[in-house]
Amino acid sequence: MKNYKRFLVQQVAYKSFTTGASKEEVLGKKALSIKTMFAAVIMMCLVTTVANSQTLKVTGGVDLMSLNTAFESLTGDNPNDNPDDTTGLPARSALINSKSANSKRSSTSIEGTSNETGFYLGLALTDIALFSDFELQPEVRFVAVKDFNQIQVPVVLSYGITENFHAYAGPNLAFLLDTGDGVKSFNFALDFGASYDISDKIALDARYDWGQTNLLENGDSNNYIKINNIQFGIVYRFGK
Repeated sequence: MKNYKRFLVQQVAYKSFTTGASKEEVLGKKALSIKTMFAAVIMMCLVTTVANSQTLKVTGGVDLMSLNTAFESLTGDNPNDNPDDTTGLPARSALINSKSANSKRSSTSIEGTSNETGFYLGLALTDIALFSDFELQPEVRFVAVKDFNQIQVPVVLSYGITENFHAYAGPNLAFLLDTGDGVKSFNFALDFGASYDISDKIALDARYDWGQTNLLENGDSNNYIKINNIQFGIVYRFGK
């Protein structure tokens, strides 16, 4: 029965991510918007800080999100025995059956990857010189990808390889909006990227956002939800 309850929590979490089902649709409960309100307050505070800066960059472009999932199931269950199940997980009926759920068979982890495309908009502080050719660049980005909307707060260290070409890396604190039950709303990631200045005002930007957090509550190496993002965009610089 313990495995059965665990499976139900995983299904709720997975459905919230893969089908866009709200908490009302999945559990029949009233959804709370506290997480969304909290993230919105953080967004407004950061935007105000950036807007008061003498030099800033506005950026926007396409976001390619990869959703990596794994869920544990009993060995021998056929993941394709239900034609209506498009999640790539074992058929729900196989594990809901009490005999299967309480059996002593070994378990295995079924992994899957899905991709979604959206966009992002962001602001960044510039010209925070540290030493030599290194600069600190705190940012705030709103990422809209279907049901995975989030506010990202990257703080990257930029290095000028040449006058026009820069590489950067740093941590990214992301706040997911309106996550389902059983899914965490905070994601820690590592960002790696590069930019190329076309002119004094315009640059091209590319970034890989590597998610480190297992977003599934009480998840482990066999049960997880992780998201990664690849972003391509254009940067416009104000100020100096």
